[in-house]
This record gives sequence, structure tokens and C-alpha cells, in this order.
Amino acid sequence: MTTMEMPAVSECTVSRCSYNAHDGCHAFAITVGGSDGAADCGTFVPLTAKGGLPKVVPQVGACSRTDCVHNADLECSAPDIRVGPGEGDHAANCLTYSTR
Repeated sequence: MTTMEMPAVSECTVSRCSYNAHDGCHAFAITVGGSDGAADCGTFVPLTAKGGLPKVVPQVGACSRTDCVHNADLECSAPDIRVGPGEGDHAANCLTYSTR
């Protein structure tokens, strides 16, 4: 069995997300998905309760955006990614997403 180094989430500016506690993302791993030109953070949770781990370097666990230049066999190959606000109040997007 071979494992690969998963890219870190280097920045998340979506303060409405429960996993964004004080200084960035505290989820162990995020999932990137979406459609119609957006690469949504599927781990985004818009609750007032804060979650996640106290000390963690979040990473990209999965990416289903096969049209992204960084997607290799449904794994993100970017060195790191940035997450930022998406359309509407209930969205966060992978800002590193770029189409082929």
C-alpha cells in the first residue's frame, strides 16, 4: 500500500465555518467538490459551534473536481491550497482550483 503526502490547507478566510477557529482551519482533512465552475469545500459547516482539533495542519483528503489542473486520479497534487468565501452565505471555495 502506498500513501501520498496530502497538500496542506495553507489558508482559510471563511470565518462563518465551524472548523475555522481563530487562526484558520482546524479540520483534519477537507473534501473539495462542487460543480458549475466552483470548487466547493465540502467540509464547510456554517454553525456557531466551533469544531475540529486544537492543533492540526489541515489537508486535502479528497478532490472530485476532475477538471482541475491539480487533480491526479482524484487526489490533489498542488503543494498547498487556499480556501475562501464562495457564492452566498453557505459556501466556501478552493481558491487554488484552476481548470485544465
